[in-house]
Amino acid sequence: MGGIAHLGNGEKIENSVISVKDGKFDLVADASRIRIDPSAFDTIIRIYGKHIYPAFISPNTTLGITEIDAVRATKDYNEVGEFNPNVRSQIAYNTDSKILKTVRTNGVLITQATPRGGVISGSSSVMYLDGWNWEDATLKTDDGIHLNWPRYYHYSGINLNYEKGVKKIKNYFEIAKAYFEKNSKIDLELEATKGLFNGTKNLYIHADYAKDIRESIRFFKKLGIKYVVIVGGKDALNAIPVLQEFKVPIILERVHSLPTNEDAAIYQFFTLPAELQKNGILFCLGYNGDMEAMGTRNLPFTAGTAVAYGLDMEKAIASISLNTAIILGIEKTTGSIEIGKNATFFISSGDALDMRTNNVEQAFIKGNAVDLNNHQKELFEKYKDR
Repeated sequence: MGGIAHLGNGEKIENSVISVKDGKFDLVADASRIRIDPSAFDTIIRIYGKHIYPAFISPNTTLGITEIDAVRATKDYNEVGEFNPNVRSQIAYNTDSKILKTVRTNGVLITQATPRGGVISGSSSVMYLDGWNWEDATLKTDDGIHLNWPRYYHYSGINLNYEKGVKKIKNYFEIAKAYFEKNSKIDLELEATKGLFNGTKNLYIHADYAKDIRESIRFFKKLGIKYVVIVGGKDALNAIPVLQEFKVPIILERVHSLPTNEDAAIYQFFTLPAELQKNGILFCLGYNGDMEAMGTRNLPFTAGTAVAYGLDMEKAIASISLNTAIILGIEKTTGSIEIGKNATFFISSGDALDMRTNNVEQAFIKGNAVDLNNHQKELFEKYKDR
């Protein structure tokens, strides 16, 4: 009762009353407009002046499938070979990872565990940052397949092998479509691609430059793949018409990135979310890149930077909650504080998008309280008085 509720759908309630029953939101309302019977609830938490947020969701990350970047044995996200649509990140997800506990203390409670490497890296799955094992932590199994589209430009100039790489991808997916339509003898590798053609899986195209974005979208839409998502999209503003035409969403790389070339403004990526919002492009924020697993704790602060550079506050919250849920296909059960959805949310005493005031005091996954302690806090308590 009494909290400032940021619902995740672009709306905010200054004086909210929210109830949870059987792991789902049972009531979401303005406390000044309704009356409730306190005896009808077994627990009442009064949080006047504090903030309530839906779980922040981190897409396209190796969080949970890597532990120490410098130790190869702890990295379980890169399979050998070029085309691996049947490789699944879900079964590699480690719920005992120490990193998960440090990340969820900043409000990130859901992640898309994503494989890396090759041309087709494999299939990602959407996971909670808590659970006894990977089965217990699974929110959505095999939500999509990740494809690394060749880069037309390199730092040294035009990629001379670009057309060769594109041709190889096109040939592979034409074979995959034929396999889907003819339902021939079982091929485990191609079997994994069926979901792309029947609409049960997303195709995540990792591409940055406008030419790569335009060419890949047009090819796969013509091929009949229903759900296409661009991952990266650094040059997305130069591909707006095709993104609008085919209604393709974007998972942006981290906002805290350097410009792509010497002529670009230093704040190039700070303003990109606001520009996409103006153009009606559905997007969400990611944090892939160097040290992405442990760095995912900073995802809320990238949204805060986007606010400082023109994005509306509630839209920024949506960019790491409901927008992400819509893109990943989990919006019916999570992503916002709405009646009937899973009660996965957290309470912060300050603005969760501001690194100076973010202070997550309580967090819940499907209505169950999450332990916010971690080894970093334990070490702090151990040595603070030495």
